[in-house]
Amino acid sequence: MRWKSALVAAVMLGCASPAFAQESAGRSLDEIAPEIDALFARYQADQHIPGLVYGIVQDGKLVYLKGRGVQDVATGTPVDGDTLFRIASMTKAFTALAVLNLRDRGKLRLDDLAEDYVPEMKRWTYPTADSPRIRVRDLLHHVAGFVTDDPWGDRQQILSQDDFTKMLTAGVPFTQAPQSRFEYSNFGYALLGRIVANASGMPYADYVRITILRPLGMEASGYDVTSAPRAHYARGYRWEGETWVPEPEMADGAFNSMGGLQVSARDYAKWVAFMLSAWPPRNETDAGPIRRATVREIAQGLNFVSLATRAGASGETACKQAAAYGMGWRVAQDCELGLTLSHGGGYPGYGSHVMLMPDFGAGVFALSNRTYAGPSAPAWDTAVAMEKAGLLKTRPAPVTPDMAAMIAAVRAVYDAGDLTPMQDRLAMNFLMDRSAALWAKDLAALKDQLGACPTAEPPVARGALGAVFRLNCERGKLDGQILLAPTHPLTVQALRLRPARD
Repeated sequence: MRWKSALVAAVMLGCASPAFAQESAGRSLDEIAPEIDALFARYQADQHIPGLVYGIVQDGKLVYLKGRGVQDVATGTPVDGDTLFRIASMTKAFTALAVLNLRDRGKLRLDDLAEDYVPEMKRWTYPTADSPRIRVRDLLHHVAGFVTDDPWGDRQQILSQDDFTKMLTAGVPFTQAPQSRFEYSNFGYALLGRIVANASGMPYADYVRITILRPLGMEASGYDVTSAPRAHYARGYRWEGETWVPEPEMADGAFNSMGGLQVSARDYAKWVAFMLSAWPPRNETDAGPIRRATVREIAQGLNFVSLATRAGASGETACKQAAAYGMGWRVAQDCELGLTLSHGGGYPGYGSHVMLMPDFGAGVFALSNRTYAGPSAPAWDTAVAMEKAGLLKTRPAPVTPDMAAMIAAVRAVYDAGDLTPMQDRLAMNFLMDRSAALWAKDLAALKDQLGACPTAEPPVARGALGAVFRLNCERGKLDGQILLAPTHPLTVQALRLRPARD
């Protein structure tokens, strides 16, 4: 079966060389800080942004924070880490986690029908006779069949709960059958806010404050803009012609759950650190307000994957991303930055962006007070600059004792020139895929080329049942990859040895 070799190569065999590449000395964050500042300064000038704050979180700490410009054009008060900005659609990540937390508490299930919690939906007319009824999960992933509604949805913040109920009772038009494809919907996340309220028995904003904001120490953050202290309030503006025009303040309402949260940079950094702390999976006790496994669940898309171009200056030349919408986050695999979770925020008076790199425990975010000025380009360019400077360090999974013993057996096989030292550790497929005689021939050829291999570099785990390793030989280096079978006792299903290419 041809898929077998392709799968092994893609999952673990093709990854050996990068794991052992020689690392350069790299540059410190202080050294690249002028480059980062220049990225955001250029964006601020090009987009006519009154005030901009950006930060970098790494290994659980806010390691860089910078403010530029003013929080109010009239007063000239400078922005800083305590200035409060609305983060618009970056709010959706809090809403999604609130839903998952209710699931963990047994208050709802993701595959429940949304109408079980929003009874007004029961009389809706669906677009086709074979349309599935909307699940809670469909709303999280933007596959409920609603139309993209940024221009309209962004002005619904002040809609009262009573008026929202009337809207739900009247029903809404669909643009397509539910579950047929992804289409971004602010209205769908407003529905999730109603679900959070009805399932928890308290207003949506209170639930998020009690279960997420307060436990994380985000005391300055909240949904009621009108009560925000004026000394720290970033006035929202739009750019018209050659001047800034103040946007009207929008108090909290029925659409809070899609974009209404207001945060300071220092508060938001706590959220970013909490999110990143969910990776990698480990045995230590959960210390956060929501389980690490639940946080990691947000990265699961619904298979509506598309090719995407990375934001920023490197986008046109970088390899394409495979992207989908998870739960409140855009999830993409990037060939240089690994798994990325990101989201923009565009709102009357505000623009924001956040991108997380869980493989490296790092994230970049930026908040601004100009309509739809979401600083995605400088945020991603900052991440790329960190990668090029050698500041993104992977957090490797530990090599298990069983895997270490298997690698020791492989070294014994190389020394012996045949499979005898590990003949009782081979899976049933191993010799069917390649005979012992051919292994002996290939081992002899490797030893003729490289000689003895007396030392080894630390192996790199690819999960508990896979690893790559490198042996230091007399005339070069030998790269190895090993994959164990899903059996007890553990046995080797695949092994590859080849001279190192670097």
